[in-house]
Amino acid sequence: MEELSAAIAVFDSGVRLSVPLLFACLAGLWSERSGVVDIGLEGKLLAAAFAAAAAAHATGSAWTGLGAGVLASLGFALVHGFAAIAQRGNQIVSGVAVNMLAAGLTALVGNAWYGQGGRTPALEGAARFEPITLPGAEAARGIPALGPLYADVLSGHTVLVYAAVLATLLTAATLKRTRFGLRIRAVGENPAAVDTAGVSVPALRYAAVLIAGVLCGFGGAYLSLAQAAGFLPQMTAGKGFIALAALIFAKWRAWPALGACFLFGLLDAISIRLQGVSMPGIGLVPVQAIQALPYALTVVLLAGFIGRAIPPRASGLPYVKER
Repeated sequence: MEELSAAIAVFDSGVRLSVPLLFACLAGLWSERSGVVDIGLEGKLLAAAFAAAAAAHATGSAWTGLGAGVLASLGFALVHGFAAIAQRGNQIVSGVAVNMLAAGLTALVGNAWYGQGGRTPALEGAARFEPITLPGAEAARGIPALGPLYADVLSGHTVLVYAAVLATLLTAATLKRTRFGLRIRAVGENPAAVDTAGVSVPALRYAAVLIAGVLCGFGGAYLSLAQAAGFLPQMTAGKGFIALAALIFAKWRAWPALGACFLFGLLDAISIRLQGVSMPGIGLVPVQAIQALPYALTVVLLAGFIGRAIPPRASGLPYVKER
């Protein structure tokens, strides 16, 4: 029974830790499916987390914070889109610049506003998203195995957790079954053919980049308004880059992205669980080694278990209209 409780706790933690990864991974999916490589996921998550925490602290409303986080992420997405699409600049360099700009600005502005080393004041009450209990969760808790799984793993999360699953469903359906989604996929494979058909390549790519900005806004807001109780400098801790790894692991598909992000979130939850635990025959493992476990396993999984991952053919290539 104790083993089951521990497993459920790890799965519950894995779900919570996978949500910002999933939002960022879906953002990268939209952007790269349109042919725009987005290394700046980390920066947009960080900017959204700071803006969301600052707005929620000022207004006392988590929903206002969410809106501010989305707007901040959209601003950085427009910067990346302008450099990569309108100016046909190097997309990798532009994404790195977004990351550096976000890291510097959030720390500088946070320290100037609050004088707490870049942190925002702690958020309480309506300034944070509270967990939602699904119907019948408490009644089902007494059912062996399945009851605690429903009550503790599926229920008891904030609205943004369920929004992440909904975003996966909408992304998969839109890219596979709608005209807009098919055009996004086409512009990432053969933009010249899309242009020949009379459809604007820059408009489609801007649309995809802006959708990516919205999704990163949700992911960043989740970090500061749900997972934590405020903003901390560098609180994204490489999640944008792990999301890119999950995107490659999922081979640029929405539902596999959900599974990949949950896997990486589960690895993170296991590493937290193992901190301070003495290993048989090894003894107490240093905390730093345990914290590095998810990142090391990410490299191992990418190197040996995904097979050949082929990105969209026009990914990273600026489109120059033929005259």
